[in-house]
Amino acid sequence: MFGLALTDIWFLLIALLWTGYFVLEGFDFGVGSLLTLLGRDETDRRRVVNTIGPLWDGNEVWLLVAGGATFAAFPEWYASLFSGFYLALLIMLVALIGRGVAFEYRGKVDDDAWRRRWDAVIVTTSAVPALLWGVAFANIVAGVPLDAQHEYTGTLLTLLNPYALLGGLTTLLVFLLHGAVFVALKTDGDLRVRAHRTALRLGVGAVPVAAGFLVWTELAHGKDWTILSAGLAALALVGAVLLVGRQREGWAFTLTALTIVATTVTLFGSLYPDVLPSSTDPAGTLTTTNAASTPYTLEIMTWVALAVTPVVLAYQAWSYWVFRRRLTRDDIPPASGLPARERRPEVRR
Repeated sequence: MFGLALTDIWFLLIALLWTGYFVLEGFDFGVGSLLTLLGRDETDRRRVVNTIGPLWDGNEVWLLVAGGATFAAFPEWYASLFSGFYLALLIMLVALIGRGVAFEYRGKVDDDAWRRRWDAVIVTTSAVPALLWGVAFANIVAGVPLDAQHEYTGTLLTLLNPYALLGGLTTLLVFLLHGAVFVALKTDGDLRVRAHRTALRLGVGAVPVAAGFLVWTELAHGKDWTILSAGLAALALVGAVLLVGRQREGWAFTLTALTIVATTVTLFGSLYPDVLPSSTDPAGTLTTTNAASTPYTLEIMTWVALAVTPVVLAYQAWSYWVFRRRLTRDDIPPASGLPARERRPEVRR
């Protein structure tokens, strides 16, 4: 296909899956992290949750498919990555599970204290993955200690290096900005005003942090052409902040999405043709060639992807279209759920 080997095609497809995941899950990570900041009362908090309520679980499908595609197309990459990043990915998995539980359970009991506890879980379990994905991908691009058998020889602290932490801070701030703009796009009234104001404040921090990360990536790991995608990411981010100031949240959201796309392209472009470089032993570096499955496996996967992917994309586009309008306070019905358990009177003896 277009003169590319199947290994290269699947590297591009996996990069595309991660790009889609970061764009779509990025804004609902941001929305979840900002829940208690933007929602001043229960009605507004429910509006914030409902902006992503029909979408967040569908967005996670991109993560599942990206992980499954990596396992099938590049099993050596999957094995080394998941064994080396085991504790970090376990924390991520626990956060994602807790996040789903919190969304489902916050409305099960009609009690303010109950909802506040689950809201705190939503905020925490949204911010943790937003931070850790940046840490993980910065380490993938920079390389990790792998021996000649492609086994990880570092520790969790090895992953918490300055470049990786800057990458984590970048994804956290950009996702928060992406989410704030999305709330402004999907709501009205005071909630929309607060979302605009929050997005502007986040933009002040996101622009220099993201610019520093992109410059570091380009200087240390970039290719000749990735300077174009890195520059596009920086310009799109600045443009998004300027458009937020003009209350053009539709175009601002488009530019925050473009920032994430261009940044992901920069990371995968800087990585190729490696998939997991070794920082200690060049013989341990995994590439698209030595980490790949057999050609027959890749060929079967390609035909399956060609058949299934358009259906998935069409369904997700339809769901976004159905839930496209703004949410007003009138759209939120009275709170419901099981009554809170009444405190039993003390028995005096």
